[in-house]
Amino acid sequence: AAAGAAAGAASSAPGAAPGAAPGGATGGAGGVFDITTYGAKPDADISAALTNAWKEACASTTPSKVLIPKGSYLLTGVNIKGPCKSSIELQVEGTLKAPVEPKGEGWLFVEYVDFLTISGTGVFDGNGKAGWEKNDCHKSKICTKLPMSLKLNFITNSIVKDITSLDSKNYHINLLGCKNVTIQHVTITAPENSPNTDGVHISSSEGINILDTKIATGDDCISVGDTNKQIVISDVTCGPGHGISIGSLGKYSKEKEVVGVTVKKCKLINTSNGVRIKTWPDAAVTFPATDMHFEDIEMTNVSNPVIIDQEYCPWNQCNRKVPSSIKISKVSFKNIRGTSATPIAVKLVCSKSVPCEDVEVADIDLTYSGSQGPIKSQCANVKPTITGKQNPPICAEVAPADAPSTD
Repeated sequence: AAAGAAAGAASSAPGAAPGAAPGGATGGAGGVFDITTYGAKPDADISAALTNAWKEACASTTPSKVLIPKGSYLLTGVNIKGPCKSSIELQVEGTLKAPVEPKGEGWLFVEYVDFLTISGTGVFDGNGKAGWEKNDCHKSKICTKLPMSLKLNFITNSIVKDITSLDSKNYHINLLGCKNVTIQHVTITAPENSPNTDGVHISSSEGINILDTKIATGDDCISVGDTNKQIVISDVTCGPGHGISIGSLGKYSKEKEVVGVTVKKCKLINTSNGVRIKTWPDAAVTFPATDMHFEDIEMTNVSNPVIIDQEYCPWNQCNRKVPSSIKISKVSFKNIRGTSATPIAVKLVCSKSVPCEDVEVADIDLTYSGSQGPIKSQCANVKPTITGKQNPPICAEVAPADAPSTD
């Protein structure tokens, strides 16, 4: 329903103004605000032109569109804000190139907009290679955070569609405090060795849909963080990357519950993880993570296809001896098939202090063709309901204590 509402809002509003006015239209008239009429030129910085075009379009009392036409443009970084007086579209047909030297939290930072469409066949080129070697945030709590490519804060009833995000310095797309937002038919690309380049990261949001999207990156293809409700991920192809993850949860004290995540009809190819839920031991806070479902997932040479990891502690940044206090419940893994790159294809490691409850595993059919022994499944602190095909046999072994975390 949320996807339909977002798509409906988008289709009925941005870009719908007939008889578009020329760029620079004022006096509350809607229409097309082309950045080239605000002084934008190819291979020059268009930050000021984009900011000025946005301000006028946002002030329009009828639907408006900011157009970045075909061509290659530099963008040092902009923060464009609402609320706007009507629906608004940012149509990107050209290639936007980020500067080598990173600055700020976000490269294109959009906040407080209702009925926003970001569209077009254009490319957001984050020029990430220049920043990745400086990025050690995956190893250290104290680090210099590089800018995310597309940072959306407090966006509602909106859609992002058809664009390409290339080589982001940090997360490609970040949603914070958003409601009823759809990301559809988007392409996200970065090399396997690019750190912290999550494809889409979601936090403190509700009614988010990620549909028909292709993600190849160096971190999680999609990461569902804390304080989220009703997230749907469908028809996503992921790889390379670290898989589709809920978490990590429990690292920071202001985090709140995660309720209602559905991941379905997705393909994972050559990823280091498949579908997983991860929480920190020694958690800073206690809250539930519940109603999470993974169904109709196809794995191709995935290293850890199915995981619950409540001992997630990369680079030993926590006290492993204190069990996680995040309560996981109402979880299902159904119809998951394909090939595992490692012999441990299913690993459900829950907390000793708050074991997982109401976990269902049905119709798992995974094969392993490597030389490290037969395919198997390991579990701890969970007693799942098991139905249908079991390949490997589910929870046939007890997971060893203090096993190293995956990335």
